[in-house]
Amino acid sequence: MRVLAMAAVVLLALSTLVSPAQAAQVSRQEMITRAKSWLTANNGRPVPYSQTSFWGAERYRQDCSGFVSMAAKLGAPGQRTVELAQAPFSTSIAMSDLRWGDIVVDSIGTGDTRHVVIFEKWADPYKTAYHAYEQRDVHGTTYRVLRYGLGGDQYVARRLTNVTG
Repeated sequence: MRVLAMAAVVLLALSTLVSPAQAAQVSRQEMITRAKSWLTANNGRPVPYSQTSFWGAERYRQDCSGFVSMAAKLGAPGQRTVELAQAPFSTSIAMSDLRWGDIVVDSIGTGDTRHVVIFEKWADPYKTAYHAYEQRDVHGTTYRVLRYGLGGDQYVARRLTNVTG
């Protein structure tokens, strides 16, 4: 009886996970619109950062990978940074090939050091910096100019497989 009860719990937990094949398609425009929504979703303020709390009716984690999962409609509570940085959720691209809605991710390290952001556009014609949305400790949801992945760090560019356009 105990084995059957444990099997039921495992099946229930697995049924809440979203595989890339089950993930809804999302356009680049919709992904950016969804990311932007968290800048003011907290009564006009950014959604606060948390690795253990969940936001809104959709119940996504309030950390960086939960935020990216929310924007990309990957299913609540969201994938982890390591999963977002691997097939089948994303494919590798060159930093110079980034398009709005792509991600820049550092999936190496611990849950406190890994990070992922959503690329929007280049900040200059030389591609030395870019505008991105991110969910970060202390600040919550932000939109700012970044240089992650442009030298001297472990960040790489990835294209989510369910993002269209």
